[in-house]
Amino acid sequence: MFDYATAFAIFSAILLAGLLKGIIGVGFQTVGIAFLTVITNLPNAISLLLIPSLVTNLWQAGAGGELFTILIRLWPLIITASMMVWFGSIALTSVSLSYLSALLGVLLIIYSTFSLFGLRFEVKTKNEWWLAPFIGLINGVLTGMTGIFVVPCVFYFQAIGFRKDTLIQSMGVLFTALTLMLIVSLKTKNILTLELSGWSAFAIFPAIIGVLVGQLMRKRISEEIFKKIFFLCLIFLGSFITFNAL
Repeated sequence: MFDYATAFAIFSAILLAGLLKGIIGVGFQTVGIAFLTVITNLPNAISLLLIPSLVTNLWQAGAGGELFTILIRLWPLIITASMMVWFGSIALTSVSLSYLSALLGVLLIIYSTFSLFGLRFEVKTKNEWWLAPFIGLINGVLTGMTGIFVVPCVFYFQAIGFRKDTLIQSMGVLFTALTLMLIVSLKTKNILTLELSGWSAFAIFPAIIGVLVGQLMRKRISEEIFKKIFFLCLIFLGSFITFNAL
């Protein structure tokens, strides 16, 4: 399916995505999709990341002691987002991939700009009952269409006051559910083939190596400076993907 040069580029992109996740705790799926869409098409990029994404997200979801609290507070968002992934994934076989790639680029720019400048909203507890499923609906559709998990759930988690450790574990819980639904959705639409599943399984190794090396590097570099460089690069990459698709 892929020649040696393409396979090397794919595994290098996944290694880099794992490295970034190890350093700042997030970004595996976002960076992986961003780089892989430069190498292959969007459905292939999403499929290649499914198994390493599931492994790293389960790892992230299990780290911390807030799992029960997170599930109690976020179950409307998690269930709604998971259900909507299937509907969003319909676009992968019915909408031009150039439009979906452009949407991916725009989401990268929005996410990176908000994160770079620390833009945040505030949600009052009394509004969570209706806002959580609404955010989940949007997040699930966008995940199914582009493979990106973070928009708008990350902004919502920040808006309801989650601190760093709870925020990271919450993303692990939600992203695990979304990954499982993506696997089901892409399999039923014959996008996730047996061959792609095999490539995705092999991709676990560079992903885990990247995460472990990134965790070691975290102690040696300034996390804040690295985040700024990281989000600036994502803005540039998102712009490149958008203009290249149009």
